[in-house]
Amino acid sequence: MQTEPMAEPDPLSETDEADLAALADGRLSPVRRAELERRLASDPRLAQALARQHAGLTVITGAAETVSAPLALRSRVEAMQREAAAPRRRRFALPSWLPAAGLAAAAAAAVLVVVLLGGGPSTETIVAAATRPPVAAVSLDPSRPQLLRDRVESVRFPNYEAKFGWEANGARTDTIEGRDTRTVFYRREGRSVAYTIVAGEALAWPDDAARTTLEGIELRSVTAGDRTVVTWRRQGRTCVMSARGVPRETLLELAAWKGQGAVPF
Repeated sequence: MQTEPMAEPDPLSETDEADLAALADGRLSPVRRAELERRLASDPRLAQALARQHAGLTVITGAAETVSAPLALRSRVEAMQREAAAPRRRRFALPSWLPAAGLAAAAAAAVLVVVLLGGGPSTETIVAAATRPPVAAVSLDPSRPQLLRDRVESVRFPNYEAKFGWEANGARTDTIEGRDTRTVFYRREGRSVAYTIVAGEALAWPDDAARTTLEGIELRSVTAGDRTVVTWRRQGRTCVMSARGVPRETLLELAAWKGQGAVPF
């Protein structure tokens, strides 16, 4: 007696794939998250798909943290990725096949939000982006070596490599409490600094922050869990830099660096 072959399960919808990626990254709205978590409890296909997102991310994030390709090469790769991914980005923010973050990063972001959230977008809430992995390359500007091409509105990120030895090695874009942000990650000797610029008008200064003026720039610093956070304003936009295991004085120096006038404030 022949046994009929088992039918292949129907593929997940693009909406489900996108929601699973957003759930893994901590970007899914509370309403959709609650609905998806209820389905996960009773649908093994969804649970397996979520597990694949996390497993794939472990490989990708590990490679991003240990391999440092030259900036010029990474810039070219990023341009090729943008061209290839353009049709998908019209449907949703991130391609469904790209895992966005592991459970540990999402949990860390959630802890920061719970501890620091203070009614409306706050400087401290932006620190959540620093706990998520980079998902894109960064681009040099050969005509202005003190700057990267990466920007938020008209505000461009600095290139710290020549002056300080901090190499820009990845970036990500998020929407946090309705504000578009971009975060560039810099690495040096195994340590990482996250630099986020927030679109739109400046956010309120964080409560109980220490105030410092350096190179004529007003900076505020706070501690968020195990991260040191420095915030300031450039061209009317809020900038937030944070790191673990990096001295506060180092973050202040990086934040206030003007690149001999090439980094506008």
